[in-house]
Parts: sequence; structure tokens; C-alpha cells
Amino acid sequence: MSFLFDWFWSALSSLGLYNKSGKIVFLGLDNAGKTTLLHMLRDDRLVQHMPTQKPTMEELSMGNLKFQTYDLGGHTIARRLWREYYADVDGVVFLIDTTDRDRFTESKAELDDLLGGDDLKEVPFLILGNKIDVPGAASEDEIRQALGLFQTYGKGVGGAVQQGVRPIEVFMCSVVRRQGYKEGFQWLAQFI
Repeated sequence: MSFLFDWFWSALSSLGLYNKSGKIVFLGLDNAGKTTLLHMLRDDRLVQHMPTQKPTMEELSMGNLKFQTYDLGGHTIARRLWREYYADVDGVVFLIDTTDRDRFTESKAELDDLLGGDDLKEVPFLILGNKIDVPGAASEDEIRQALGLFQTYGKGVGGAVQQGVRPIEVFMCSVVRRQGYKEGFQWLAQFI
């Protein structure tokens, strides 16, 4: 019986119906937690990082999802390069620092630019509101308001996507406490 079970999962895997792979970019302003998240996913440990100066790529596995991630940095000069990396991307992870209310408008402008471009019009967006462990962090409702995300795709929705509807959802997380982002990636995996 074990042989049959193993064969079945092997067959699904070979057809691309069990294991998935994709290309995901990590975007957001500087100090949002992109590099910290990338290293947490890769090494499962917290390390102090210098601001990202050049794009980095990592190959990661999370459950049945294998993906290439690109951490492109979030400072003003790095944002000019974002467009060069998101051709043929399967998903976007956009992080926002929930403690830095002074930069919510800047985050919204960058997100609006990404959502408005033709290159990403059918690409799912996972919005991670990071640093919820810090006292005074913005709530999910406040992040939705600041980013203008009143209509999102839904956390409980399965992988079937309506024609012309881009999957986009907000998940609140604390990368340093290992909370919330796993659920976000599980949601994103439905659409890859």
C-alpha cells in the first residue's frame, strides 16, 4: 500500500500538480524587513542585516512550494531597478513597516505604481504588514486604509481565480517572532 501512495505523489509531482515552483520578488521600502524575512525563510534564524545595497537571489522551499526569491532593496535608488526584475515573476511579496506611519504614503505610491503597471496585472500580491510585535504598530485596518486596499481577494478563497481579478491580500506579521508570514505564503502558493 505504501508503494501505491508513494507512486501517486510521485506522479502528481512529475505532472507539476503537487510540488510548485515560481519566481517571487520581495519589494517594499527600506527597513520594512525584506532581507530579514528572506534569511528567516532560508536559515530559520534572526540575524542583524545591513541595508540591501544590491539585488540578491535565494532559492527556497516552503512545504510543497519551491521558489526563487529576489530581494531588491527598498532605498530610493534600488526602487528604480525593480522593473528590471519582475518580468516573468509569479508573485510579489510587498512588505510594509507597520511602525513607520510617516512612510505609509510613500509605500502606497510604490505599491500603486506596481499595481498599475501592465507587467504585473495578473500577478498575485501578498502584502505583509511587518513588525506587529512592536508597541504602537498599525492595525490591519489602518494598513488597508493607508494603502487603499479596501477590496482584496480574500484569505479564505481557494486557488481558482476569476478572469481579470488579481489576487491580493494583506497579512499582518512579525518576522522576528516568526508569526503571520507562513499563512501569507500559503495563501500566495494557491495562485502559483
